[in-house]
Amino acid sequence: MTTRGRREVSLIVNGVAKTISAYPMERLLDVLRDEVGLTGVKEGCGEGECGACAILLDGALVNSCLVPVLQAESTQVMTIEGLSDGSQLHALQQAFLECGAAQCGICTPGMILAAHHLLNNNRNPSMEDIREGLAGNLCRCTGYVQICEAVEKVAKEAGR
Repeated sequence: MTTRGRREVSLIVNGVAKTISAYPMERLLDVLRDEVGLTGVKEGCGEGECGACAILLDGALVNSCLVPVLQAESTQVMTIEGLSDGSQLHALQQAFLECGAAQCGICTPGMILAAHHLLNNNRNPSMEDIREGLAGNLCRCTGYVQICEAVEKVAKEAGR
């Protein structure tokens, strides 16, 4: 169905089926924030360079500012809001807090999802693997040391 150029798009967001009305070339970033209300997805650069808007799209780490919403039709989307279990933080979220890896918060959701993606694909990453896994995410506040330590902490705890 179309309404003045808009089209119904169905997708699963954080495990919940959603049908939204959007312009086909509207950025998934804007739809998630404005139509679905998931403001954990942040806009940093709007050009796919910083990773602040990173989400998991059918398990792949992508920058949502580069994805037209129509491309997300019939996909599974995970945002930072879908990582925790209600009020129970995910281990990565907790580690970011404990290690001081979150400062201004703009990069944090994308960083955590990039780390989650990394750990899903490599249960025992080296520090080099962690740096490479987070390479698409920019942070101006932390200097990355605390971020890498947080990811390493979760990897080591999961390996026990």
